[in-house]
Amino acid sequence: MENLKILINEEKIQNRIKEIAEQIEKDYIGKDIVLICILKGSTFFTVDLAKRINKNIKIEFIQVSSYGASKIGSENIELKLDLKESIEDKDVIIVEDIIDTGRTLSYLIEHLKERKPKTLKLCTLLDKPERRIYDVKVNYVGFEIPDKFVVGYGLDFNELYRNLPYIAYIEE
Repeated sequence: MENLKILINEEKIQNRIKEIAEQIEKDYIGKDIVLICILKGSTFFTVDLAKRINKNIKIEFIQVSSYGASKIGSENIELKLDLKESIEDKDVIIVEDIIDTGRTLSYLIEHLKERKPKTLKLCTLLDKPERRIYDVKVNYVGFEIPDKFVVGYGLDFNELYRNLPYIAYIEE
């Protein structure tokens, strides 16, 4: 196991998710929501967020890949799993685990806009704005973090560390 240092503990994560859920409830009064969970990384975040939103929601899954076994993103983005249900004329929130360059989300937002949702917003647990290359508007941010490679709470390195209940970074 590599040397891990806790960046955000479990309690802080859960408290922030509760706050985001409350904001989403206020923003979507009288509306149903479709949460689009980006597999695999945002699964933990999506589930915890959905449990705290007190309104009708549907959850859809999509999977894109740009990392593989590397710590550095690839120029190639592959759509591995597309939505099963229509999002046309629906209020949609994309739920992401982390945004750094914005490359994957930029691709995904354009892909989903073709499906003609009524609204399309973006929610991320972690944001690394100093790494941003693509201009993506993030509507709900859990935590802004420094430029470190992080794992835990769904985020992985070579499919490991997803099950950690906190966010940690790998100390080189």
